[in-house]
Amino acid sequence: MPLQQLYHLVENGHIDTVLVVLTDMQGRLQGKRIHARYFVDTVIGHGTEACNYLLGVDVDMNTVDGYALTSWESGYGDFELKPDMATLRAAPWLPSSVMVQCDLYMHGAPVSVSPRQILNRQVQRASDMGFGALAGTELEFILFDETYEAAWNKSYRDLVPSNQYNVDYSILGTTRVEPVLRDIRNAMFAAGMTVESAKGECNLGQHEIAFKYSDVVTTADNHAVYKTASKEIASRHGKALTFMAKFNEREGNSCHIHMSLRGLGDNEIVFAQDGPPGTFSEDRSEVFDSFLAGVLATLREFTLFYAPNINSYKRFQPGTFAPTTTAWGMDNRTCALRVVGKGAGLRMENRVPGGDVNPYLALAAMLAGGLDGVENRWPLEPAFEGNAYADTQHPKVPASLAEARDLFDQSVLARQVFGDDVVAHYVNMADVELAAFNKSVTDWERIRGFERL
Repeated sequence: MPLQQLYHLVENGHIDTVLVVLTDMQGRLQGKRIHARYFVDTVIGHGTEACNYLLGVDVDMNTVDGYALTSWESGYGDFELKPDMATLRAAPWLPSSVMVQCDLYMHGAPVSVSPRQILNRQVQRASDMGFGALAGTELEFILFDETYEAAWNKSYRDLVPSNQYNVDYSILGTTRVEPVLRDIRNAMFAAGMTVESAKGECNLGQHEIAFKYSDVVTTADNHAVYKTASKEIASRHGKALTFMAKFNEREGNSCHIHMSLRGLGDNEIVFAQDGPPGTFSEDRSEVFDSFLAGVLATLREFTLFYAPNINSYKRFQPGTFAPTTTAWGMDNRTCALRVVGKGAGLRMENRVPGGDVNPYLALAAMLAGGLDGVENRWPLEPAFEGNAYADTQHPKVPASLAEARDLFDQSVLARQVFGDDVVAHYVNMADVELAAFNKSVTDWERIRGFERL
């Protein structure tokens, strides 16, 4: 939304609320609602503030120890929220509202551990090498015929999915929930996103709404907005949806990430090259192969940025279209990395992230690994052919948050490209989650142990 349009809408009383938001470590929108008149008169020029504990809490918003950025000892000061006016957009699922996303500063300097800044640093690195990065994220969710309040009161047990059978690509199955899907698609279009399609998926009540690719920061911004807005729209319909990576024993919610590079400025195609006619396997450039090799080589040590939660690792099961092996293949959905497209559309797909991923961190990790591959001209191993679930030659995707945490902590490259402060911050985030889980008692333990142990 152009700034002049906002001035006009505020002046005429059509907009009275501006959501000023940031994305936290968990990938959630946080912030506050500001009266539109105050926003245009004051916040545009001077920004606003928010407590810096927003990058130092767990998912329940509990303050936790171990963060250098923020603590009781340092007094929990403020971030400066500087609106990025290029992100100003309508929020048509809310009355008379617009939204703007912010970058975080402290004492005049960017907050290095904020997810948007982590991605921006890799974008700058790509730019210094002469590249721009494009990406698209494919988020899946499960829709339930329950309100969020009812689901909470039932402790998220025995929820009724909006479809009772596998509706993958089913028109009949998606028609049943079209009122919700249509509202989400249209609201996101009105919010400035290019909506491609909606389709059913395999789990009961599972669906995916796809959006056109964009530059990586815009894609991450749109991803965060869509994830929040879709929950709010579902709630308005008396339903609830979840993006958690593994809700039950059936297929999990994925977030496949497609990425490619282009020449900076002229949008030159750098992943494909002229070659003999035939399949898309024949026109890969050296840049493409080295970029893919870099992402592949760093896949395990950067998994913490692809799979940030305890639950993320429950998704990596054979035969579920979620990867278990760090192999790459040509249009092979059993591999962690899948190559698709040809010519201008040649790209790589990372199948490791789930619906719970923080898009800024995952995109930053892919860029960091891929650019390292290009810088060092890493050779690409041959494509894997066949069923990667049965492969015994390649290393496995980390099986737990604890394993991914240790790999990230020990990664020399992570410390080089992200910084010691970023590594320490997100290792501590993993430690907080592991400590919380290790002291909890689950339904699985009660069912197995209450009487029989």
